[in-house]
Amino acid sequence: MKRTADAVVIGAGIAGAATAYYLTRLGQEVILIEREFPCSGSTGRCIGGIRQQFTHDLTIRLMIENVAMFKSLSDELGRNIEWFQGGYLLLAHNEEKKKTYEQAIAIQRGYGINVNYVSADRCREIAPGLSADELLGGAHCPTDGQANPFYTVYGFIDRMRELGGTLLDYTEVTDIGLKAGRVALVRTSKGDEISCPAVVAATGAWIADTGRLVGIEIPVVAERHESLVTEAVDRVLDPMLVDYRSDGCYFVQNYGTGHFIGCYTPVPNVPGHDVAASEEFITEMPRRMTRLMPRLKGVRVIRQWAGSYEMTPDGNPIVSATRVPGLHVAGGLCGHGFMLGPAIGKHLAETIVEGKSSVDLSEFSLDRTFGKAEALK
Repeated sequence: MKRTADAVVIGAGIAGAATAYYLTRLGQEVILIEREFPCSGSTGRCIGGIRQQFTHDLTIRLMIENVAMFKSLSDELGRNIEWFQGGYLLLAHNEEKKKTYEQAIAIQRGYGINVNYVSADRCREIAPGLSADELLGGAHCPTDGQANPFYTVYGFIDRMRELGGTLLDYTEVTDIGLKAGRVALVRTSKGDEISCPAVVAATGAWIADTGRLVGIEIPVVAERHESLVTEAVDRVLDPMLVDYRSDGCYFVQNYGTGHFIGCYTPVPNVPGHDVAASEEFITEMPRRMTRLMPRLKGVRVIRQWAGSYEMTPDGNPIVSATRVPGLHVAGGLCGHGFMLGPAIGKHLAETIVEGKSSVDLSEFSLDRTFGKAEALK
């Protein structure tokens, strides 16, 4: 089928769905293409945390904006996205980590973020039942929070469609055609041929494959992470607990259902797209959770899964135009995609339609020199 659009967005995770929505809000005719179903990739496998506790300037500014956006998204999208401002508590179990947090807090408070280093006793007031073993204190930001990734993504897509946008699900992009060196059309596995002057690649951990359709190398690789969810129990925890020890973890209790959901970063990292559940994780993750909160012993795990982080060499996203006019990239979100997605989508849409955005994203350019990732990116 021959179609026309002002823009085609490839990938219906948080970055693609948000970009498609904000493009339609700016008056563009948009077609959003997803090879499976919305939220079937990394976004649908994340645990929904949203934090401002970073040390990178642009990331901090975007996350301050994102928290403000998440607060009002339920009203804007007409769907309850289950936003809950329960905070984040990053735990320090040694002097080095305490110093790292204190340095980070000095940066974050410079942006007006309500974050403080608190004592071990105060940590246990914030998170009743938290183990005191080796605990020195923690970095607490009560204005961080959580939301439901599926409700948020589907909220963006439903509003996009109400504004005239189109979703093509279970449809794979097979070719991005060029004319005179710039984007001209998109072909799909279902025989669609869509004439368009702009394409947004938002295909998450597969974005390098999308770039190769037009001969562009995008330095993003997949990294496997696993998560689990427990049965629902009485509410005992508001903040996301984060333990950055090499055998640490992070988890939160869903404010609405009472389920605990969490994961940890494997050491060493596990490259690739394998999403099979492992016996190691289902054994190790409960041990780590109950070490932090002994009261969770006996709570049953009801499901585990795996998904892919989309990693860049420097730990920062790639959100930019490319050397192919009309092709834009929103990817490499390094495990922070859900929390960064709304503002990234908004500013990328502004750049495409208006030629610039209200926040300069040039530091996230694909053409930058990629350095080494820093702590608390």
